[in-house]
Amino acid sequence: MGQEKEPTTPEATEFYEPVPPKVVPGKNGAPPSDAIVLFDGSDFDEWISSEDSTAVKWHLNKDGSMTVKDKTGNIQTKRNFGSFQLHLEWKSPAEIQREGQNRANSGVFIQQRYEVQILDNNDNPTYVNGQVGSVYKQGVPLAMASVPTGEWNSYDIIFHAPKFSKGGNIKKPATVTVIHNGVLVQDHFIIEGTIKYIGWPKYEAHGKAPLMLQDHRDNSRVSYRNIWLRELK
Repeated sequence: MGQEKEPTTPEATEFYEPVPPKVVPGKNGAPPSDAIVLFDGSDFDEWISSEDSTAVKWHLNKDGSMTVKDKTGNIQTKRNFGSFQLHLEWKSPAEIQREGQNRANSGVFIQQRYEVQILDNNDNPTYVNGQVGSVYKQGVPLAMASVPTGEWNSYDIIFHAPKFSKGGNIKKPATVTVIHNGVLVQDHFIIEGTIKYIGWPKYEAHGKAPLMLQDHRDNSRVSYRNIWLRELK
């Protein structure tokens, strides 16, 4: 097959469509103009209990944050999402209790299945594929970028959903990029399947699904604020 002749003018390699949509960036940490605001500190309107789809029982704080209420269960978005860009901020409690996986343990569960770990690892080592910033039990973070215990961390997560065949087999695995406090800790990591505490991860065919935040049921006292999401094609 013959090779196409190389262009000889600059105009031959310039094109004007499709025109990208205009997005107005947020100022001072505010979400961009096309974002879905999932939590701005005023209410839990975008969230329900994961256990029974009832109202959220977590603490709504006067400073515009929410805090896990122990043993009330995970919470999840009312909406389902595919691929997205997500921003959220979280902090562990200043008062340190316990160690290892039981110190300020929570997690961001993408599509209810793929977890980006939240944990207070300051002077608190644990298995590295379960530390803060990991894709739990799969992806070791490229760096440990936490701020001091009790201060606010940020996660910026870019997730591309998996694709399945009509028969339910995996055609294209999910990928995730995580920026923790401005530091790249997961670089387009290829997710191996649903998170498993015991055993190997496996893919099960699914469509769009909620974002879920974890109550680890060990008095984690993790807080969240400023959660927004941009859907990606």
